[in-house]
Amino acid sequence: MSAIRTVGVVGTGVIGASWTGLFLANGLRVVVSDPASGSEKKLNKYLQNIWPDLKKIGLKSGASLDNYQFVGTSLKDHYSKVDFIQENAPEKIEIKTSLLAEIDAATRPDIVIASSSSGLPSSKFIGKCTNNPGRILIGHPFNPPHLMPLVEIVPNPKTEKSSVETAVQFYKSLNKRPVVLHQEVPGFAANRLQAALCSEAYSLVSRGIISAEDLDACVTNSLGPRWALTGPLLANAMGGGGGTDGFRHLLEHLGPATEVWLKDMQDHAFEFNKESLDALSTSVGEELKGKDVQFLEAERDRLLVEILRLEK
Repeated sequence: MSAIRTVGVVGTGVIGASWTGLFLANGLRVVVSDPASGSEKKLNKYLQNIWPDLKKIGLKSGASLDNYQFVGTSLKDHYSKVDFIQENAPEKIEIKTSLLAEIDAATRPDIVIASSSSGLPSSKFIGKCTNNPGRILIGHPFNPPHLMPLVEIVPNPKTEKSSVETAVQFYKSLNKRPVVLHQEVPGFAANRLQAALCSEAYSLVSRGIISAEDLDACVTNSLGPRWALTGPLLANAMGGGGGTDGFRHLLEHLGPATEVWLKDMQDHAFEFNKESLDALSTSVGEELKGKDVQFLEAERDRLLVEILRLEK
């Protein structure tokens, strides 16, 4: 991997701004663009707010909030300066198709172009890329990227192996935990897992089986802490007594019951209609009564910082 010293960030919404903070904390120079009105001021305020958390985690040599340059609506005059692109445009095929064509045409052909797309495979929006589409892939973070370690790297059928390797090594250098999907699927891996769990959560709450508050407690007081340490598959292996044999034993033991549960889930799958959404929203509203969401977000990030410090 050639040295990556300057990163181009396209789009400074929540994800792009968070990426920018992470890159700066790792001593990189960042060139940033966004066409939305007021983006520069919002980015500056966001970076000032998250910098204390990044300091707690640990800044690398050369890290500074002065190392970024907001260049306006496009990186058009600055593409030649960047060594890596992190694109964060809205999840719309027509927007990404046009934008990726512009980036591909203007950057050096060896520069990896990573899209933060949260579920749209890159093969859907590289149709107009003619310079070197082999360096385009998905680099999907979990929110907020400056704290959450995971990055899903999803190559499309045209992506070169060397580009995947470059992305893996680059994200590792930022203390991220990259995972590589072997083929494209809509939603990738982590969001599909999240969608499956949330769908059943929505169903249980909207049907009146459990309140939103107690549903969240089911996750934060059981699955969440356990899976944070092992993940579901290792947890299964441990639950079965350890090793591959233990894993298989648990699945064989629980399989018949699980099939019954899954059949019932399918029969009562959540439907995004008015009645179900009203019931679900009402219960979530009860859980939110008297709570300040901004405070909850700040507390979440504070605890995430402490967890990451402990892991180090």
